Amino acid sequence: MIILIAAFAAGCGGFAAARWGFGAGIGWSVFWGILSLVVAQFALGFLVQRRVKAVMNAVQSILLAGQKRLQQKMQRWQMRPPGSVQAAQKEIFADTKVFVQDALAKVEELNRFRLLVPMMDRQIATAKVQLAWMIKDFKTVDALMPKVLLVDPMMTAIKIARLHMTGGDFKDIEKLYRKGVGRVRYNGNVLLAAEMSWIQVKRGDADGAFKTLTEALKKSDDATLKRNHECLMNNRVGHFSNSGLGDQWYSLLLEEPKVHVQRQRSVYR
Repeated sequence: MIILIAAFAAGCGGFAAARWGFGAGIGWSVFWGILSLVVAQFALGFLVQRRVKAVMNAVQSILLAGQKRLQQKMQRWQMRPPGSVQAAQKEIFADTKVFVQDALAKVEELNRFRLLVPMMDRQIATAKVQLAWMIKDFKTVDALMPKVLLVDPMMTAIKIARLHMTGGDFKDIEKLYRKGVGRVRYNGNVLLAAEMSWIQVKRGDADGAFKTLTEALKKSDDATLKRNHECLMNNRVGHFSNSGLGDQWYSLLLEEPKVHVQRQRSVYR
């Protein structure tokens, strides 16, 4: 809003300067006024967007650094395993919470652009929901969810996951799913189709899940979707699994990944 006001002021200034400063006619004065408005809006918008991008890049750097530290810790565990799977999971969650909270603090810096960038409130809400989701802060997720922008399949999948967790109406879930898959390209529907079919299986609608996957495979050749489709086709519902999608699937928090901690074996001579 402030950018628009500033650009409008620049436009008026350009018109006034041309009209009364240089004695230009109405036509040329309007031309210089409009040109001043466009240039000012572009320049101010560019500067603000560059600063917003810098903050978001900093958030991404915090997340990447945190994830790198976790990977290094898990690699060390291959040599010296922790006491138990539960202890390992608890430590990973605690470490994740630290760097996610750092990222959330960085996102707060975007608040100063609220009056400068259209829909900045919704962009901030979307970023916060994605971060809060990582540490299972569902109170924050639920408070901000109405404001989020469904900018990609992951954000749509998170909203669907939360609806399922809270016992939401399946019609609302289906509506979100249709909206999400309707605007993705080939193979962009994999996560959403995997999630939707999983929810249908969990709700006892294997036929519905089969139909979902049949439709999804028209726009995808993903191996996990194909495998689950074959399982349902052959009435092997118990073999249905989205584990093939790896971290992308488990990040939706609908299932816990199976963690295996290798034990060191003592060698006796």
